[in-house]
Amino acid sequence: MPIRSKRIYDDASPDDGVRMLTMNSWPRGVSKARAGTYKRLLAPSRDLLRAFKDGTVAWPEFEERYLEEMRAPDPRAEIQALAQLAAEQTVTVMCACIDEAQCHRRLLRELIEHEMKETA
Repeated sequence: MPIRSKRIYDDASPDDGVRMLTMNSWPRGVSKARAGTYKRLLAPSRDLLRAFKDGTVAWPEFEERYLEEMRAPDPRAEIQALAQLAAEQTVTVMCACIDEAQCHRRLLRELIEHEMKETA
């Protein structure tokens, strides 16, 4: 099944399957029902996100550091569980970022897809 990615503020769709919000802070105006499952563990650390937003860390370094954070045992286990879930149904990874090209949700989607290939 596909792994999708979208903003939490985008309209929900029946094609979303399991909706999963991955942010450190709860987004304003978003109900728990709209967010679906909440996986704070898969969001970038507050320090990393702050450094990226204030410009002390450029995207390439953010990407490298986020991927390193996801290698820790707990996030790794969550990614493996999501890969198993995604093998059976659609999973949509969400956060508030506008630009998916420079957003952890794209990286997370790629990690889940890679894990699916590894376990297939």
